[in-house]
Amino acid sequence: MLIPKKPAKFLTPSGAASMQINEDRDWEALYQANDTFWDHGEASPGLVDYLAANSSLPLGQALVPGCGRGHDARALAQAGWAATGLDLAPSSVPLAKRLADEERLPIDYRIGDFLSDEPHKLFDLVFEHTLFCAIPPVRRDDYVQALRRWLKPGGLYLAVNYMITEDNGEPPFSTTTAELDERFGEPFELLRRWTPRSYESREGKELINEWRFR
Repeated sequence: MLIPKKPAKFLTPSGAASMQINEDRDWEALYQANDTFWDHGEASPGLVDYLAANSSLPLGQALVPGCGRGHDARALAQAGWAATGLDLAPSSVPLAKRLADEERLPIDYRIGDFLSDEPHKLFDLVFEHTLFCAIPPVRRDDYVQALRRWLKPGGLYLAVNYMITEDNGEPPFSTTTAELDERFGEPFELLRRWTPRSYESREGKELINEWRFR
């Protein structure tokens, strides 16, 4: 798919100007309460299908920010990538490590803030599964700048975006393809986008965008 030379003017997420945004969701408290309602217990179906269809893709270092229990990091490691998982919630890391150890997968799990931390190394691939929709919209520029820090030039950014249209002040927050093109159009090149196979509850609501960092 071609990217317009002049992307559509950025559209503010629905209702964002008038609603109260909760910027203080305590992800660690949710882990401690075992209230990880977003966790489906398996890797993103879209990622699984992508890895199967692109087995000849050169392997390298892959980062999963907001990795949670590490389902996506394990899928990458199983496909031969040197996977790193990063998460804000300290309690998520031992859970992810235990699952990786059960499968004898050498994944580097770290506690950290993708938006503000300086990278300990650069990555050939950053994969995210609905992290963009989980952060307050006012921090989306920080997200783009973080990608520029963590990715190697020429690296891939593969995102499963949650394309909902309504906001209620809590994650997940809405987005549009116009916003994605506006935010990532420079310095990223959109290689392709498609509607993936998804969890049943998200069928038809997700969109995979594959970008190259120029």
